[in-house]
Amino acid sequence: MQHFNLTITGRVQRVGFRFSAMEAAYRYSVRGFVMNSGDNDVVIEAEGTPENLDKFLNWCRKGPMGSKVEQVAVAEGDMKHYATFEIVNRS
Repeated sequence: MQHFNLTITGRVQRVGFRFSAMEAAYRYSVRGFVMNSGDNDVVIEAEGTPENLDKFLNWCRKGPMGSKVEQVAVAEGDMKHYATFEIVNRS
C-alpha cells in the first residue's frame, strides 16, 4: 500500500472533477479524499495498491469531460489508513 498527495492544476474546478474523482477512486479501490484548494486547483490524498494508484493517477491526468488538466504533482506521503474515499470541503 502507498499514499500519494496530489495537486491537480488546470481547469479542474466547476467541471465535476471532485465527484468524478470519487467515482474513479471507487472503481480502482483507492481510499482518501478530494477537495478544491483555494488556488483553483484540486488536492487529493490517495491510498491503495501501487497498481490501483497507477490507474487512478492515469485517470487524474485526463480528468472528466469538460476539464483540462495541465499538471498533476505527485508526492509520496505517510499512510493514514483511510476507510473510504470522500469529497471534503475546504475549511
